[in-house]
Amino acid sequence: MLTVNAYAATSATEPLSPMTIERRDLGPHDVLIEIAYTGICHSDIHHVRGEWSPGAYPVVPGHEIAGTVREIGPEVTEHAVGDRAGVGCMVDSCRRCVNCRKGQEQFCVDGNTLTYGSVGKDGRLTQGGYSTHIVVPEDFVLKIPEGIGLDAAAPLMCAGITTYSPLRRWSVGPGTQAAVVGLGGLGHMAVKLAHAMGAEVSVLSQSLRKQEDGLRLGADHYYATSDPETFGKLSGSFDFMLNTVSAATDVDTLLSLLGVDGALVNVGAPPEPVSLDVFSLLSNRRVLAGSLIGGIRETQEMLDFCAARGLGAEVEVIPASGINDAYERISASDVRYRFVIDIATLK
Repeated sequence: MLTVNAYAATSATEPLSPMTIERRDLGPHDVLIEIAYTGICHSDIHHVRGEWSPGAYPVVPGHEIAGTVREIGPEVTEHAVGDRAGVGCMVDSCRRCVNCRKGQEQFCVDGNTLTYGSVGKDGRLTQGGYSTHIVVPEDFVLKIPEGIGLDAAAPLMCAGITTYSPLRRWSVGPGTQAAVVGLGGLGHMAVKLAHAMGAEVSVLSQSLRKQEDGLRLGADHYYATSDPETFGKLSGSFDFMLNTVSAATDVDTLLSLLGVDGALVNVGAPPEPVSLDVFSLLSNRRVLAGSLIGGIRETQEMLDFCAARGLGAEVEVIPASGINDAYERISASDVRYRFVIDIATLK
């Protein structure tokens, strides 16, 4: 066992604090990664605070991990010591079910093993990336190409794939009128990616406070949802909308902005249910859908796409001692656009 430094939540109400955890010995197909940077995802906060379901403690959050391979098991073939490596939201799955065989491990029929807060095959609670090292099966380790800094690459493991996957699934590209709802950790990557794919991109945000940023990131248009004229002006305008907001939204009003066969895809996960008038779907034959991260092959595809175009997340790097403050700032929407922990500050 390897004992490593970490930052953990000990309950749903206490601040996160330093502790040590044990990482398992390497198996034949395992990879040991020395973590350089870990992004803070809003999902970390939901999980730590028990907002989605009761959790087990202590738990080390973090599923946006970037670092360097330091050791490999004797039967590892896809990774070598010194490789730049990433880990996202999953660290294992059954590998056998119909979805896993299709490369959609996020929908594993038997349930995948999440990077933190899951029970692994060894019967122990998985612990995430707010730590100096992690051991992961080689099939769930991603290659981070040169051309992306490890700090800017870390959030791609969740924010990047979470937005890339539905953009690809709904064939967003040249000729597409695409809208991104919310310009936060997910939304800013959605803007970058949709622009790189060739779509005409609009941002729908509560105010025009981030308009300059949105246009710089690749948006062609920027609208304030607090302005009642916005919805009348944009009625029926979009082919595709990606809702990245993790708070409750007026789904019917958003659907009204779609043209015929338009799709509204939700990737934000509010803790409370949302309501829907089915006539919002019947009109214009609209689609309301959801999307959950992406499989390992698609995540690698996303990383390669970003590297080829020089895309990375907009990050604010913080020391581990700033994690609790960052949680409060994220909850207040006070980040542009992803906090990333410098894991060297844990050593």
